[in-house]
Amino acid sequence: MANNVFLKEIDWPDFGMPSDTMIPGPSVSEIEERIRKCRDLMDSRKLTHLIVYGDREHFANLMYLAHFDPRFEEAVLIINREDNPLIVVGNECVGHLSMSPLYNSGKLRYERYQSFSLLSQPRDDSRPLKSIFEDEGINSSSRTGCVGWKYFTDIEFSNPDKILEIPSYIVEILRSICGYDHVVNATDLLMSPRYGLRTQCSVHEIAFFEYSNIMASEGIKNLLKNFKYDVTDFEMMKEFQYTGYPLNCYMGMKSSGNQHIGLSSPVGAIIKKGQPCSTGIGYWGSNICRAGWVAANENDLPDSAKGYVEKFAAPYFYACAKWYEHLKIGTKGRVLREIIDAYLPFEDFAVFLNPGHLIHYDEWVSSPIYKDSEDEIRSGMYMQVDIIPRSKKYFSSRMEEGVIIADETLQNSLKEQYPDVYGRCMQRRKFMTEVVGLSLPREILPLSNIPAIVPPFFLNYKRVLSFKP
Repeated sequence: MANNVFLKEIDWPDFGMPSDTMIPGPSVSEIEERIRKCRDLMDSRKLTHLIVYGDREHFANLMYLAHFDPRFEEAVLIINREDNPLIVVGNECVGHLSMSPLYNSGKLRYERYQSFSLLSQPRDDSRPLKSIFEDEGINSSSRTGCVGWKYFTDIEFSNPDKILEIPSYIVEILRSICGYDHVVNATDLLMSPRYGLRTQCSVHEIAFFEYSNIMASEGIKNLLKNFKYDVTDFEMMKEFQYTGYPLNCYMGMKSSGNQHIGLSSPVGAIIKKGQPCSTGIGYWGSNICRAGWVAANENDLPDSAKGYVEKFAAPYFYACAKWYEHLKIGTKGRVLREIIDAYLPFEDFAVFLNPGHLIHYDEWVSSPIYKDSEDEIRSGMYMQVDIIPRSKKYFSSRMEEGVIIADETLQNSLKEQYPDVYGRCMQRRKFMTEVVGLSLPREILPLSNIPAIVPPFFLNYKRVLSFKP
């Protein structure tokens, strides 16, 4: 049990950095294969067209299918059964289209629709959206699926497939053409944990997500190695060495001025010794977080939090280790949920959200891990180790980072196509098993450069939780 967990002083490992300073982008053939799979799923639903909506926050499905993210504006990708896809963008995103390899190869058509632009910009040089849809073959005989960022279940609505979260003006135009019943929610085709296209990664995606995890984890590493108090949280955040690559969630730091505000970013508060702190950074494709106390050891804690390691952080670490042991291909999501419920009783640890979820470009896709879940862990899943305990007395602890679940075939493909990525994953596995003492299934590929490193005291980062030999 948790009495096998103790604090161990280590020199933090150096797993190396990608040799290529450029973020690895997908090839045209990679994107075309994604669209082919998307059309296969459309056929299975008898969909003639797919309308993929995106905006600044809800960008990931467009990135997956076109490697394009709308900036300032909205955008829509229209996929039919045969033609090259059409992307519809506003004024400013026309110049941004060249980020897409598909567009640069002449295999992504585009049209400007100025109502996607910001208010007061020109509106006099584009066709009505209805005309654009109709010219793509959408008519009264069409069955059109809409992809946004959520799908719904019969727990929420009696007709979940008809409930659409994308802007109503798009939905109303489509339903005026096709009829109400022939416009349906198809977001699950990309985001369902059972069969969604973005829930099983290719080797290219694994390489990209490793790159992103390295950026984020090296930032956390630098911050924890240089953690100080009596400075503002703004000043402390500079230690992340933010690279400028887009974020998939707010950079977070909860300390003396905002520790009771969930999801808080820095507010300019002075970080104080003897108080709790949590912090994290997530680039597109990663999110690395840690939580603990601004302390060098137990003596720096307030009396109310004495016993933090023994009574809270160590049980949390032990529960995460048991969770890892069962993160295997074929494990049902309910098993992982039940492990956390058993080892971290809600009345003491208050783990409310899913203990682990799928991540991609966006920080949260969906999760196979929930109460009574029959969804199985599958090869290619990219899992966020996002198990969040909460306590009024002990605050929290965190081991949040990304891992890939990969069968032998996928691992061999990664080894062949990205040998450096594969090599770093194997080094991380070795560290997690031999230094930290976790027992990992063969299919786990850790992507973070601080894998399972949990320092409960931020002023003594070398002392980390581990298992006794």
